[in-house]
Amino acid sequence: MIGSLEIVVILVAALLIFGPDKIPELARAAGQAWGDFHKAQLSAELGLSDLDINPAKVANEPEPDEMDNKIRHIAESAGIDVQGKSTEELLSLMEEAAKAK
Repeated sequence: MIGSLEIVVILVAALLIFGPDKIPELARAAGQAWGDFHKAQLSAELGLSDLDINPAKVANEPEPDEMDNKIRHIAESAGIDVQGKSTEELLSLMEEAAKAK
């Protein structure tokens, strides 16, 4: 484990090698590298190629609008009136219909 004396020695050596003008640039670059590494690690853990990608697309799940349309279609085929009902209402009605059978 690195102690406080070792850290001070490393900082003094960095100051002597790079000079006081380059230390903030190096610290900024190290911070960006650490952030990029952390993003890549999270991306790999989640199985995503980019953290900005919609998880529904990555998991090959339908879009929310497409899912709503499928739920409405299934409810209609089950004989449930879908006019003016939200997706949540339709799901609860389908659940009740399934429990009744």
